[in-house]
Amino acid sequence: MSGAQAKAAVICGCIGVVAEMSEEALMKRHAQGWLQEYTDNLDVLIKRIRETRAKKEATSIGYLGNVVDVWERLVAEYEATGELLVELGSDQTSCHNPFGGGYCPVQLSFQEAEEMLAKDPYRLKTLVQESLRRQIAAINKLADAGLFFWDYGNAFLLEARRAGADVSKPGTEDPLTFRYPSYVQDIMG
Repeated sequence: MSGAQAKAAVICGCIGVVAEMSEEALMKRHAQGWLQEYTDNLDVLIKRIRETRAKKEATSIGYLGNVVDVWERLVAEYEATGELLVELGSDQTSCHNPFGGGYCPVQLSFQEAEEMLAKDPYRLKTLVQESLRRQIAAINKLADAGLFFWDYGNAFLLEARRAGADVSKPGTEDPLTFRYPSYVQDIMG
């Protein structure tokens, strides 16, 4: 997580939720004022999203944990209540280096992923690819419900495709055409 997304959400009057696996990085962003609040509890996160939405307040909430857990919880909330808690979504994971520490799989803590990278990189790659498939499955469900998701240009969709996730744009065979637009190319021009 960088600080820019959280700050931009507040500037735009939105509720920004960012997930970060590294407690050190999360606390640094909070201390620097880039992030207004944080939690390591998904129940608290969902409660804060609902509270700030109801009050139409802008805020940035950091979640200390894996973004896959956040996406899957948002799906569970949608399936249970019909309430889509997020309208816009993106990913800024370092997927240009997913197997070298750039993507922490949901099955592991940050420390466990660092240890596995050193001791069993093949197993880490397997877990990263499983995690990417889960992340895309959750994003796809929310997108079908109305979420607008875009790729940041960080190779997230490319690596998700390589992992076997459903990221292809319907009706195309082009391996470089994805279901979701690229922020840099499609939105900015």
